[in-house]
Amino acid sequence: MGSGHRLGRRFGWLWGAYGTSALGTWLAFGAFPLIAIQVLHAGPAEVAALSSVGAAVGAAVAVPLGPWVEFRRKRPVLIAMDLVRFAALLTIPAAYALGALTFLQLLLVSVVVAAADITFRAASGAYLKTLLPAEDLLVANARFESTTWTTTIIGPPLGGAAIGLLGPVATVVADAVSYLLSALGLRAAGGQEPPPERREAAPERREAAPEQREATPERQEATLERREAARLRAGDLLDGWRYILADAALRPLFFNTALFNALVMAAQPLMAVLMLGRLGFEPWQYGLAFAAPSIGGLLGARLARPLVTRYGQHQVLVVVGTLRALWSVGLAFTGPGTGGLLLVMGVELGLIFCCGVFNPVYATYRLERTATDRVTRTLSAWAVTTKASTALLTAVWGVLGGLLGPRTAIGLAGVLLLATPLLLPRQGHMQQREPKPARSHA
Repeated sequence: MGSGHRLGRRFGWLWGAYGTSALGTWLAFGAFPLIAIQVLHAGPAEVAALSSVGAAVGAAVAVPLGPWVEFRRKRPVLIAMDLVRFAALLTIPAAYALGALTFLQLLLVSVVVAAADITFRAASGAYLKTLLPAEDLLVANARFESTTWTTTIIGPPLGGAAIGLLGPVATVVADAVSYLLSALGLRAAGGQEPPPERREAAPERREAAPEQREATPERQEATLERREAARLRAGDLLDGWRYILADAALRPLFFNTALFNALVMAAQPLMAVLMLGRLGFEPWQYGLAFAAPSIGGLLGARLARPLVTRYGQHQVLVVVGTLRALWSVGLAFTGPGTGGLLLVMGVELGLIFCCGVFNPVYATYRLERTATDRVTRTLSAWAVTTKASTALLTAVWGVLGGLLGPRTAIGLAGVLLLATPLLLPRQGHMQQREPKPARSHA
């Protein structure tokens, strides 16, 4: 990825907004569980519900939003989702200041934020596709990936220091403000966004109403957008999944990424139990073991474009997608002391490096492969499935950790990850093409 490759002013604002909100998210990493434990004196079951139930319900809430957003301009949606997250998060310090904070409020806010996150990600993918030509998408996605890992490196240590000095509620305020700044940045981007693809209108609705014929073109366009968004049919809710499952290349990639992410994330709570409990690591050592290797994500993101240019998109996806599945099983052999810490850091460095290469390449291919009028629904379905499967497997692995022990459960997740490369798409299915707009399912 050439650092001098310019992608334009509007992309710069989008990139800046993404980086700002990502930094806020990592500053507040772990704030909700800490608030639940320190302020509300919640037990283990309640703390687990914040991450699992909150994410799962948020994913369910986001299901109808994908089809609804598809037929609206994307930049206003992005701004609205930022403002929703800002307002929702700000209720926590407000309630805390009034002495009225409850666990139910924390759970509801986590649901709202999860749903807004999914909708934002889906809309941002569609917006990115209208901003840039296809040849620049990999550069853009690599920059997003680099930003993700950069904020992962610097956010948690800064957030931890802020929590130590000011308490966990302060980092929630910082997270809320980051979404407000993101919304302001997206608004400052300006520019004309192409109108969204239209459904094929029914014959009786093709004739414009008299008041619409008399309106200005801008008002007619806004009226059409509102009517398209309002005409949400029950069948539209599944359009994203239908589109993915009908595509010979997207289908295996969909199952591969959902299963991989879920298995990796399901083992994380058990690693905390193993390292902080049975092996006696200090919290700063645990944080270092997972934060420092994020430098591998930065390196991987920078190599993504040169590797694709040299070896081709399919070759990079298959080779790196296979390599990233080989690392996690090593976590089952984590021992005490410096040796165990170095083992975790080495495994995480290899895993994160491979993810840093894989993620922008697969995200770019997914955008290229998806028809313009299906991008939001497809990305929404993808994100909903990933969040829901991660929540489910996290809960399942929590039970397995209790029955088999954390080390055995971590090893089982690693062994299952070894099978995920079988779900990568084949060469013959990966044709670089812009699909024709697809008609909505009636």
